[in-house]
Amino acid sequence: MPRDVWFVLPAGTLLLDLAGPAEVFRLAGGGHYRLHFAAAQTELASSVGLQFTQLAPLPVSPAEGSLLLIPGCQSQADRVDDVALVHWLAGLRDAPVEFASVCAGAFFLGAAGLLDGRRCTTHFSLTDALARRFPRAQVEAERLFVHDAPVLSSAGISSGIDLALDIVARDCGPVIACEVARQAVLYFRRGSNDPQLSPWLAHRNHLHPGVHRTQQAMAERPEERWSSAELAALAHVGPRQLQRLFAEHAGISPKSYLTRLRMARARQLLADTQLPIERIAEQCGYASAREFRHAWAQQCEHSPAEWRAMPVPPGF
Repeated sequence: MPRDVWFVLPAGTLLLDLAGPAEVFRLAGGGHYRLHFAAAQTELASSVGLQFTQLAPLPVSPAEGSLLLIPGCQSQADRVDDVALVHWLAGLRDAPVEFASVCAGAFFLGAAGLLDGRRCTTHFSLTDALARRFPRAQVEAERLFVHDAPVLSSAGISSGIDLALDIVARDCGPVIACEVARQAVLYFRRGSNDPQLSPWLAHRNHLHPGVHRTQQAMAERPEERWSSAELAALAHVGPRQLQRLFAEHAGISPKSYLTRLRMARARQLLADTQLPIERIAEQCGYASAREFRHAWAQQCEHSPAEWRAMPVPPGF
C-alpha cells in the first residue's frame, strides 16, 4: 500500500521547498508513495507567482502513517496568519501521522503546538526567530534536518530534498534512496549532521577576485598537493601576501581552507562509498592513510560534536 504524502501549501509557498521533496517521492515510485496537494484555499499563488489551482481541501482524517509536509513561504516567518492551516494542524496533534516542514514551514508546526518539547530546525537565518516565537521548542541551529518523532523539520530549499531522501531511506531502504539521488543527479546525499553552510560555500562571502580564484582552484582539485607558491600564483601575489589576503577577506588561512575542503570530501566518501581508506586518502590529497588519519584526528579536536556523528569504517 503506497504511503500518502500530503503537501500542505500556505500562501506564497516557496516553489523549491515544494518541488524538490515532491520529485524525490515521485522518483521513488508510485508503488511507494501517493502524492496529494492541499491547502485551506482551492487556489493560491507561489513565491514566484505561479498559480496553484484545484488544490484538495485539508484532509479531515489522513490515513494512518500519512506524511503531512509543510513547505516554507515568503511571508514573514514570525507572523503565522493562516489561521485555518494552524487550526487544522493542531487538531491532528494526536493523529497517527508524521509531520514535516521545510524552511519557514516550521513556524506553522510551532503555532499548532507540534514543536513543544521537541528538537527542530529551520533555515539558519530564522532559527533565532523560531526560538523566540516558540520558547518551548528545542531549536537546533546549523542542522540540515532534525527527526524528533513524529515531527521532522529541515533547513530550507535543498535540505528539503535531503529530508525527503532520508524518509525514502527509512521507508524503502538505502538502495532505493541512493537510486533516487542518482536519478536526481545528486552527487552526494547529505545527512542530518551535515552543517547547513557547506564547507564548499563557506568563507566565500567576499569580493576579492584573487582569493576567489585560489579558493575555486582548491575546491575543484582538493586532491592536489598545492604548494604555497602555486596558490599564490593563482592570485598573482606572493605567498605572504596571499596569507594576508585570506585572513582579511576569507577569515581563514589557505592551508586551513584546503583542509576543510579535503575533510568535507572525506566525509562524503566515507558515507557514500565503500572505498578503502588508502583510496580515500589519495582522493583527498594525502600521501598515505596515516597522514589522512592524522589530519582527521586534528579536525576532530576542533569540531568534536560535528565529527563524532560521522560513521568510521572498521580499521580506520
